[in-house]
Amino acid sequence: MRAKDAARLSTLRLLSAAIKQREVDERIELDDDAVVGVIEKMIKQRRESIAQFEKGARQDLADAEKAEVQVLSAYLPAQMSDAEIQREVEAAIAASGASGAKDMGKVMAALKGKLAGKADMGKVSALVKARLAG
Repeated sequence: MRAKDAARLSTLRLLSAAIKQREVDERIELDDDAVVGVIEKMIKQRRESIAQFEKGARQDLADAEKAEVQVLSAYLPAQMSDAEIQREVEAAIAASGASGAKDMGKVMAALKGKLAGKADMGKVSALVKARLAG
């Protein structure tokens, strides 16, 4: 507030409201993992909006959403590199004995707990799918 950064302040207020809304809806106090989940959901919503705004030639709105994604991303844990994600995918496939696309669910279930908040699960899913298909 003191820095007069209205965009950042607005984004943080939206985050705070989303966290409080979920706490009220579920009648619980969110732990760190649940808060990370809320942030990830908000980022996913913003990315979908960006795609729609760019498709509709509304670059001004897309830029506003991109700014919100940057602010929200600062509150996520450090993201894993592509090489680290690839190693985790290989290890999960080996551990589960997966062979073929039919076993993708088993592999993703094993990875979700390990990588949640540390990696884009869409990217992880694509890597698992490519690895099991090839």
